[in-house]
Amino acid sequence: MNARLPETSSIPERLATLRSAMAREGVAAYLVPSADPHLSEYLPGRWQGRQWLSGFTGSAGTLVVTADFAGVWTDSRYWEQANAQLAGTGVQLMKMTGGQQTVPYFDWLAQNVVAGGTVGVDGAVLGVSAARALSQALTARGVKLRADVDLFDAIWPQRPSLPSAAVFEHAAPHASVARSEKLAQIRRAMAEKGAQWHFISTLDDLAWLLNLRGADVSYNPVFVAHALIGLESASLFVADGKVPQALADALARDGISVEPYAKAADALAALPAGSTLLIDPRRITYGSLQSVPSTVQVAEAVNPSTFFKSRKTEAEAEHVRETMEQDGAALAEFFAWFEGALGRETITELTIDERLTAARARRPGFVSLSFATIAGFNANGAMPHYRATEESHSVIEGNGLLLIDSGAQYLSGTTDITRVVPVGTVSEAQRRDFTIVLKGTMALSRAKFPRGIRSPMLDAIARAPIWEAGADYGHGTGHGVGYFLNVHEGPQVISHYAPAEPWTAMEEGMITSVEPGIYRPGKWGVRIENLVLNVPAEKTEFGDFLKFETLTLCPIDTRCLDLSLLRDDERGWLNGYHEMVRTRLSPRVSGEAKAWLELRTQAI
Repeated sequence: MNARLPETSSIPERLATLRSAMAREGVAAYLVPSADPHLSEYLPGRWQGRQWLSGFTGSAGTLVVTADFAGVWTDSRYWEQANAQLAGTGVQLMKMTGGQQTVPYFDWLAQNVVAGGTVGVDGAVLGVSAARALSQALTARGVKLRADVDLFDAIWPQRPSLPSAAVFEHAAPHASVARSEKLAQIRRAMAEKGAQWHFISTLDDLAWLLNLRGADVSYNPVFVAHALIGLESASLFVADGKVPQALADALARDGISVEPYAKAADALAALPAGSTLLIDPRRITYGSLQSVPSTVQVAEAVNPSTFFKSRKTEAEAEHVRETMEQDGAALAEFFAWFEGALGRETITELTIDERLTAARARRPGFVSLSFATIAGFNANGAMPHYRATEESHSVIEGNGLLLIDSGAQYLSGTTDITRVVPVGTVSEAQRRDFTIVLKGTMALSRAKFPRGIRSPMLDAIARAPIWEAGADYGHGTGHGVGYFLNVHEGPQVISHYAPAEPWTAMEEGMITSVEPGIYRPGKWGVRIENLVLNVPAEKTEFGDFLKFETLTLCPIDTRCLDLSLLRDDERGWLNGYHEMVRTRLSPRVSGEAKAWLELRTQAI
């Protein structure tokens, strides 16, 4: 019988127990991705094994363990955090950079596991594309990949079970397209690929397709499930008790049966010989694909729902505009309180989160935050994904810059905004960085571009003013945003680190963030983020052009500006933006919040 650790065990003790389990299985190295069977960004507790084994809590990172090594690979957003959390654990920080052309831990495994050795991984949480690339790298060096090794049940005491929150319907008027019509869209796309079946594991795709929402994943209103779509029927595989009977009856009327979560693999194994299954190799796990019989043909393409849900309907866009007014009003109330309380009462980075969340919670349709609030004062703001904790946080006092990146989930949309505000006296160097970042935000926000351009190609527009100043930042400039769904969604991404593939094309109706930055480690950070909507610009002899409609409604603090760095047209854009913010938010605020709004939207 395998020895199990007490829940209070240390990281070195957990690694030692893992290594014993690896030795029993004949595994020379064990790979722990930050993933679940649905390849989610934010993971239910059951699949947070990397965090439990290493102590590193960042949302992106991969752990590799051998008999004499343990390392977490993560990107520059998390380096400072990982350095602090991994100290004394025996786990090394392995830095990934955006310019790398190959997956560095694949290369490391190929170079450090001796020929004839075995790398183990749980294929149920490893994407098909990643599994293929890893297998190719290892095979070239005579190393075997075993993708049937889930060691956590053997070593993790009180491993969390599947989440049990109930599934609920995202109803009209906020859900403006019936799921029957969405299923018809998917089936038309399946027919174009010659497929009779389509397997969906990614939770935001499922939630969008079925007009259902849940609370299984922090910040994302989704639920753990798989779906198998046929040309005439559909099955939803979800844990028992999560779908209320009335909702199950409604699904049945649309031809959707509710089946046990564990039966998804059996359904794949039972697909008829000679039929064709459509899958997205980037959004399905290797373990799921292994269940498909060899007699079934597999067609690979991006999930059709990924495209459909990224292109918001006009009704959805109008709901999002109203959501931005509610969110902007909450922000006005918060900032009015903050400026009045600063210097008069103790305010910490934790207080920022508490007060901002409370302001949003008072707004109609509020459901939850859309991610953990980032409130970073001075040096903490230089860590793009910093998170204040009870054990480690700063008091907002003295002089400097406070960066606040926050967002919320409403029944009518998802928000994500970053603002930087002054505390005490702001230095000339801080003003310069703030203004340069704002120039990048404005440059991209004002851009006009051909419909269908690959979104990574737009990245340089935002970076150009920052590059001109001899600076840069290590994260992407923009990510897609869902409609009361994940705050990060595809297919579009504005980042030169991402491949400019055809499926990243910009289309009308997409909502994307614009968030350049400058970070001075140990000093301060600046990031200014708005959400924008792709809308028609004009038709010319060269084709259709799109532009961005700025959706986010919150003043950009002009007290941090170096006005000498702004051109007249840039001042005009900022004044026009502030006039729009004032006009649309004024009816939704009163008292101190309205006075603050009037003050912070004055023309420069």
